[in-house]
Amino acid sequence: MLFETDVVIVGAGPAGTTTSHFLSKYNIPHIIIEKAEFPRDKICGDGLSGKVVGVLQDLHPEWIDELQADTAHFLDSWGVRFVAPNGKALDLPFRIDQEKPKRAPGFIGKRIHFDAFLFSKLHRGLATAFTGMTLVDVKPAADGVILRLEKNGEQIDAKARVLIAADGDHSIVARKLAGQRLQPSEYYAGVRAYFSNVDDLHPQNFIELHFLKEFLPGYFWIFPLPNRQANVGVGILASDLKKQRLGIKEILMQTVKHHPEISRRFKHARMENPIKGWRLPLATRKRPLSGDHFLLTGDAGALIDPFTGEGIGNAMLSGQIAAGIVQKAVKARDFSAGFLRQYDEAVYAAMWDELKLSQTLQKLVRKRWLFNFVINRILGNAQLKETFSTMFHNLDNRAKLSSPWFYLRMLLNI
Repeated sequence: MLFETDVVIVGAGPAGTTTSHFLSKYNIPHIIIEKAEFPRDKICGDGLSGKVVGVLQDLHPEWIDELQADTAHFLDSWGVRFVAPNGKALDLPFRIDQEKPKRAPGFIGKRIHFDAFLFSKLHRGLATAFTGMTLVDVKPAADGVILRLEKNGEQIDAKARVLIAADGDHSIVARKLAGQRLQPSEYYAGVRAYFSNVDDLHPQNFIELHFLKEFLPGYFWIFPLPNRQANVGVGILASDLKKQRLGIKEILMQTVKHHPEISRRFKHARMENPIKGWRLPLATRKRPLSGDHFLLTGDAGALIDPFTGEGIGNAMLSGQIAAGIVQKAVKARDFSAGFLRQYDEAVYAAMWDELKLSQTLQKLVRKRWLFNFVINRILGNAQLKETFSTMFHNLDNRAKLSSPWFYLRMLLNI
């Protein structure tokens, strides 16, 4: 047996490394299993939201300064641009006051750089990392779980009292221990490619979400990056994708080449890499996130926002919460499902109101006429625009979007 220990994390992306960083703050030794070697690419939209910044603030505020100073790899971002099916664009800043703070509310940076940054900060005295090692199976045991690991073609077993799954959207732990199975209506199919020289990017690096009529509630995105690059992609509900005449990669290229408004911005652009695809498991219902001797974090727990597609912030927040519950479990020497259920309760207490609203917004976006109507009214009403500008940090204002009275008042202009 390779090891027998209390705490093991499988996966060293943002969820896994964040869990590790907080465990280290609690002085808890642990082991990390990661199938790749760093730096490694990860298919993603590359947006690092205010939620990411908030978790880093709780960890080590100076790390945010490092990211902001690394202008070769990370770009300050100050807001989001929503483009309705009728082509009308609404710019919503992450902050409504005009004075810029010392730090940007959000960042954009390729995952190859961000994940390597988080991995490089691991506390080597408390976090033992095995890279190039793959979890191929996991089984329950009397007082823990048995991990079947593979490295260089050789398989070996290990044991953990509690296993923290941060192994992504195809999580072995979620499948084997939690019995998770996603339906096509519960995840987006996503593709992205990096382009250089995309025209008319926002001067304050707003991320762009274009809700095109062809595949609502999915969207086309453009996220600016350093060095005049952009992350360009498409996300479509897997249940809707089969209705399209084209595959998702073809949809991306058709949009870039032929969409009346978008194609002109790619006239001088060059695609820098092949299109890559992945699955985005959406938080469309309250799934079990724990059980005897295991916790699910990030994409392994299907915690991606159903409206915006944000995953990194929720992954890191779930890792922060997981570390806090594991600290209690280690102290109590109790890794049972009953004890670890505190994790589910804490995650959903922190996230569910926002996620439930996002589910509602996702459904509303299907109504193209309603989306166009709302954007038109906001663009013509300064008070409404200010209300919408607070959506990112005011759930009460975001909740208005799920109220029929809100639309009636908007219709009547009262």
